Amino acid sequence: MADLPSRIAENLAGVRERIAQAALRAGRSAEEVRLVGVTKYVNAETAAALVAAGLHDLGESRPQELWRKAEALANQPVRWHLIGHLQRNKVRRTLPLAWLIHSADSLRLLQDLDREAQQRERAAPVLLEINISGDAAKHGFAPEQIEPLLPDIARLSHVQVRGLMGMGSLEGGRTQAKKDFARLRELRDRLARSCPAEISLTELSMGMSDDFDLAIEEGATMVRVGSDLFEGVEA
Repeated sequence: MADLPSRIAENLAGVRERIAQAALRAGRSAEEVRLVGVTKYVNAETAAALVAAGLHDLGESRPQELWRKAEALANQPVRWHLIGHLQRNKVRRTLPLAWLIHSADSLRLLQDLDREAQQRERAAPVLLEINISGDAAKHGFAPEQIEPLLPDIARLSHVQVRGLMGMGSLEGGRTQAKKDFARLRELRDRLARSCPAEISLTELSMGMSDDFDLAIEEGATMVRVGSDLFEGVEA
């Protein structure tokens, strides 16, 4: 695959340009948006090519795959993001590898992360996953559930909440996705006005390959893009 580096670099440049255009439409700067390259469908060699092209934030949906790729790319300057569901029995192995966990979806998981972080004398940086679309197949706190829990979350001494994460609805296409992103931003803004000082809600992780431009227009600070970065590449 001799042209892998050049194809990856070309794809990355294209995605960055689309991020810049979406930010411009929203009156924002592209520097306000962190691109997370989702590598769950590609091998470690292809993920390494993405890092070589200049993208150091990589995301995985499955903890086991994050473990495997983190080992394979241990000598690379990668910030690993766990963007999929984290089972509590995988906290111990995942926490030391993850720069940010986007999918903190229950108080029990947050409590387990806090205990593990205390034992390791480190922080556990997380985003609170909100099931903004109400899809039964998705994980996450219900929008109305999160505010009463904020005081309990704030008491977790080693968990660092940095914002919210959400996904657009499985139905309704881009029109519905944009509405969902707007609802998540509005929820964040409302919670931020009264949330405990220990909790930061500056980050909004929302938007994937099909709709990240809409997410940026609605205030995303992180977008999770996979297939667009690997177009024309054999995994």
